[in-house]
Amino acid sequence: MTQSSASPLPTPKERRRLRESKSLTLAQVAAKVGVTRETVRAWESGRSTPRGHKRDTYAKLLASVEAEGQAPAATAAATATATPVRSRRSVGRWDSAPLDRGQERGGGWVRAAAEAGESTGPAAFPKDATDAFDRLYAYAAPGLVRQAYLLTGRRTLARESVERAFQLAWQRWPEVAVDRDPAGWVRAAAYEYAMSPWHRLRPSHRHPEAPPADADDRALLDVLLSMPSSYRRTLLLYDGVGLDLPETAAETEATTPAAAQRLLHAREAVAEQLPALAVPDQLHRRLTELAGAEKLQAPKSTLVRTDGERRTRFWTRSAIAVTVLIIGATALTLHTAPTRYEPVPAPGAMISGVPPRTGPGPLTRADKKLRDKLHKAAESSPHRLAPEVD
Repeated sequence: MTQSSASPLPTPKERRRLRESKSLTLAQVAAKVGVTRETVRAWESGRSTPRGHKRDTYAKLLASVEAEGQAPAATAAATATATPVRSRRSVGRWDSAPLDRGQERGGGWVRAAAEAGESTGPAAFPKDATDAFDRLYAYAAPGLVRQAYLLTGRRTLARESVERAFQLAWQRWPEVAVDRDPAGWVRAAAYEYAMSPWHRLRPSHRHPEAPPADADDRALLDVLLSMPSSYRRTLLLYDGVGLDLPETAAETEATTPAAAQRLLHAREAVAEQLPALAVPDQLHRRLTELAGAEKLQAPKSTLVRTDGERRTRFWTRSAIAVTVLIIGATALTLHTAPTRYEPVPAPGAMISGVPPRTGPGPLTRADKKLRDKLHKAAESSPHRLAPEVD
């Protein structure tokens, strides 16, 4: 078949959009076409183009996906005409976009969370901000707790990290709701909190938690915790969650070459101690199994929202109290401070021309002799005469 008679294909960006619109993973598309996931990824990124029979099969698959999406699109357009603009703005774009790219690599924990969060249907908009937050929480929280456990090796810290990340997302919900990837926003916040070096100063972190029961799980977790935090995070995002290398680099705030080097060094460290996990697919499977082996449950979304609001009120009132205290101290200082200038007294100086201060000096020998003579004479003298009245 020549290139001119080949089946037409949409642009690489449109190919990925069509696949994500049907919530198809790379593995599912690869199985239907008869190629590997890496080949489908290359087709969607534009690095290569399908040819021959595989091109026809891939084009028919995309055409069927596009045909199935035309009818729901028309229904959604008719519904959008009758929907107030305010409700759409309050919802944002999180419901129509994939909430976690990890489903592209077949992440088991991510897919289960997605099914729990999309029970109302992908085309249904949340009723309000609370409903949107609860759906995002039900979708991403279970997987994030397990991912945070792989980062820290601590169950309590993993739950706390996810709880704090969602509380921050609820505080900034207008910003998170319109983000292209809300789950990624929360994931980055949870990772940052979980990997904060200040946790080392907490008394509860002086002793390690109980390791996993399985020996293989313990060995893999020990290898992960022995890596630098940047390597561990890059490995988890790429081989665990399933992000692309540019997305991994962006989330870890590194360049793409730096993220690639971190990933290679992390894989080498794993392969050195666990040779069976030298293959990336095997490593991805073991990370999924290790994350799913721990029974980690995130708190309810209502509890997260109420605790976040309570903490926000506490810090707001504390800030107000400190501000009032500063204002009161300033006012007291202004009230008690002098209102006019008082010159400082000049330092003392010596005055000349004044005679020195004198007094009676010590008795001389002649004075002492005279004093003794007078004392003796007083004893032998006659009685003093006193006048009498007649």
